[in-house]
Amino acid sequence: MTEQQTLSSTALSGRTAFDNEKYLSEQQACILERVQRFNNKLYLEFGGKLMYDYHAARVLPGYDPNVKMRLLAALRENADIILCIYACDIERKKVRADFGITYDSDTFRLIDDLRDWGLPIAGVVITRFEGQPGALAFKHTLERRGVRVYTHGPIRGYPANVDFIVSERGYGANEYIATTKPLVVVTGPGPNSGKMGTCLSQVYHENRRGQAAGYAKFETFPIWNLPLRHPVNLAYEAATADIGDFNLIDPFHLEAHSVQAVNYNRDVETFPVLGAILGRITRACAGYRSPTDMGVNRAGFAITDDDVVRRAAAQEIIRRYYRYSCEYAMGLHGKETVDRVEVLMQELGLAPEHRRVVRPAKEAARDAQREGLKGNKGIFVGAAMELKDGAIVTGTNSPLLHAASSLVLNAVKNLAGIPRALKLLSPHIIESVAALKQDILRRKTVSLDLEETLIALCICSTTNPTAKLAMEQLKDLRGCELHMTHMPAPGDETGLRRLGVNLTCEPVFATNSLFVS
Repeated sequence: MTEQQTLSSTALSGRTAFDNEKYLSEQQACILERVQRFNNKLYLEFGGKLMYDYHAARVLPGYDPNVKMRLLAALRENADIILCIYACDIERKKVRADFGITYDSDTFRLIDDLRDWGLPIAGVVITRFEGQPGALAFKHTLERRGVRVYTHGPIRGYPANVDFIVSERGYGANEYIATTKPLVVVTGPGPNSGKMGTCLSQVYHENRRGQAAGYAKFETFPIWNLPLRHPVNLAYEAATADIGDFNLIDPFHLEAHSVQAVNYNRDVETFPVLGAILGRITRACAGYRSPTDMGVNRAGFAITDDDVVRRAAAQEIIRRYYRYSCEYAMGLHGKETVDRVEVLMQELGLAPEHRRVVRPAKEAARDAQREGLKGNKGIFVGAAMELKDGAIVTGTNSPLLHAASSLVLNAVKNLAGIPRALKLLSPHIIESVAALKQDILRRKTVSLDLEETLIALCICSTTNPTAKLAMEQLKDLRGCELHMTHMPAPGDETGLRRLGVNLTCEPVFATNSLFVS
C-alpha cells in the first residue's frame, strides 16, 4: 500500500488544489467570447450539477461546489436560463442520489435556488413529453405557481433523420421559448434530460426568425486538457459507470488540430450527426471541427496541484465502487456496473482498504462481537469516521443506539474534548423515545437511529451544557469520511446526508427483514 493510496482523504480536503477565482475569470471570458462569435445569441448546454457539485469538490480539492452558480451570477445581466427535465424521469420518480430527492423535486429546488441568487428562469421544458400523467401533474404544479412550462415531444428518427429533424415537423413542432438575453443557459437535473435537443430546437427557431444563433457546450468532466487516463478523468468514468460512459481521445480534434483532447464516447459518437444538424440550420454553427471545439470548459487550467487532485480522484473511485456495490445488492444496478469500477481500481492499483476508514470500521464490528455487545437481532455493525485533523473515531450499534448514532456522538465528543465515557443523552429521554417507538408506533426495534439521536441531543442541550457543546461540533463533521460495515437504515442515511459526510458502506444489509420503514 503506497503513501499516495493511504493518504488521508479528509486531509486532502484541507489542501487547496483548485483556484476558483482564476476559473471564474477564464470561464466567464471564454463564454462571452463565444457569445460574440455567434452574433450575440448563444445557447449554452450546461451539463453537470449547477449547484452542490460535490463530485467536483471531492476530486478537485478547493473547488467551490457552487462556483457555477457564482459564474451565472456574474453573467446575470447577459443570461436567460431554461431548465429541462425528461418526462420519463418524472414518471418513474428517478432519484438524485446525493440528496435522496426525485428529479422533479430537484427541479423545484433548483428554481428556488436560482431565485435566491437573483436568477429568474425563462421557462421549464418537459422533453420527450407524450402526455405522461406524472409529467402532466408536474406541469400543472409549476404553472399554478407562475412558472412558464413548455413541452417538446419525441422526434421520429432522432437523431439520425436529419431531414425530418430540421423541418417544421421536427424542431419546428416544438414550442418556441422566448428569451431576451444574448446568452441562454440550458440546464437540467441529470444526464439525458434533453438539454442538447432543447438548444438545437431553439437555434432552429431563432434562425427561422432571422436571428443567427449559435450553440456551445459547457461540461466540467471529463477535463479535455488532462491526460486520457488521469485519475480525475477516470473518476468521471466511475461516476457514470451506471450509464456506461467512457473517455477517449477526440479523433475529430486530433485530425483537425493535431492536438490530443479528451472527450467522452457519447459526444464523439453523436458529433457527425450534430454537426450535420447544425450545418443544416445555419452556416454560422458549421465551423466546429470537433466535439471538443464545441466546449467552453476551463476547469483544467485552474488546477494548482496535480498530485493532490490525483490522490483525491483515486479516493472518489473507491467511494463509487462502494456505492455501486450497495446499489447492486439492492437490485438497482447490474453486476457490470460494479465490474466497470473494479477495472478502474485495478488500473490505478487501488483496493477498498485504501480508503482509510474501512479497516477501523471492520475492526470495530469485530471488537463488538468479541465483547458480546449484541445489537439488533445480534448483528454487529461497525462504523468509523476520519475527522479533519486525521483522527479516526469509531462506533458500534447497541440496544440503545444505531452504529451511526454511536459514531456521531463519539465524534462530537472528540471534537469538543469531552471524555468518551461521559453520556450526552439523558436516560429519561432515551427511555421516552424507546417507549414511543415500542408502545405507540409499534416498531420492531427501539434503538435510536441517527435522526432520532440528533433530535434527542438537541433536546438535552437545552438543559445540559455539555450536550450543547457537543451539538455545536456537528457542523465540523461536514466533508469528513465515514465507512460502515452494513448499509444504513433510512434514518441513519438521511441524518448522515444532512450532516454532509462522505459515506461508504459494505454491501451488507443490517437486518434480515425485507421491509425497513
